[in-house]
Amino acid sequence: MSCHHFDDLKPVKRSSTRGCEECLKMHSYWIHLRECLVCGHVACCDSSPNKHATKHFHATKHPVMRSIEPDESWGWCFVDEVMVESVE
Repeated sequence: MSCHHFDDLKPVKRSSTRGCEECLKMHSYWIHLRECLVCGHVACCDSSPNKHATKHFHATKHPVMRSIEPDESWGWCFVDEVMVESVE
């Protein structure tokens, strides 16, 4: 399966938040962080208790995100359920 959602992405301003924006507000914790490639929102991964990155997709329909963990550069398309190995 191919995915066109990573094509023609515009640069987004990275959030200045130092963690999952929703988890910080609710005094919760996260495992790994993901960044929306449409709006720059930072949220926690599905291994985290609150799964805010997936909730962000369902709320906004922004299709793609990337890992912002050190030494990781992969991305994920929620619509096509496809991983892209390198996203800058």
